Amino acid sequence: MTTSGGAVERAERQGPAPVRPARPPVLRGQGRPVAAVALGGAIGAAARYGAALLWPAGPAAFPWTTLVVNVAGCAVIGVFLVAVTEGRPAHPLLRPFFGTGVLGGFTTFSTYEVDVRRLLAEGRPGAGAVYLGLTLVAAMAAVWAAAGLTRGLIRRLARRGEGVSG
Repeated sequence: MTTSGGAVERAERQGPAPVRPARPPVLRGQGRPVAAVALGGAIGAAARYGAALLWPAGPAAFPWTTLVVNVAGCAVIGVFLVAVTEGRPAHPLLRPFFGTGVLGGFTTFSTYEVDVRRLLAEGRPGAGAVYLGLTLVAAMAAVWAAAGLTRGLIRRLARRGEGVSG
């Protein structure tokens, strides 16, 4: 009896096919963190939208709302990261929910880039440069200052025996 085209005979001569290790699906076990980031991102984006409604900037205005939102978000991330790394232990989903989701959705560096391009396109390179530099410097200073103040507060409370670090 013959096989169709001798495929079986050729396979037997070549030996067994190499076994590839099974690759786990990328999101296996990641459903909860992904959901936490998505929920937090929706909350943060809604808060950013609310800020734009409360303090609208006209089409030719300096983008103060975006500047304030980004600097405030950076200050909060400075407080938050010190609190969860040096303060009390946090739930494992808190960082993805709040740090990545809420604050990632709230801060808007994509709008920052669009605002810079708009200012340049309007022939306002000075305002664009000021906005570009001011946002970067203020955001970095906000993270640094907020993290330092939070770290100092945690240490002070720990010295008083108020149990913040554990």
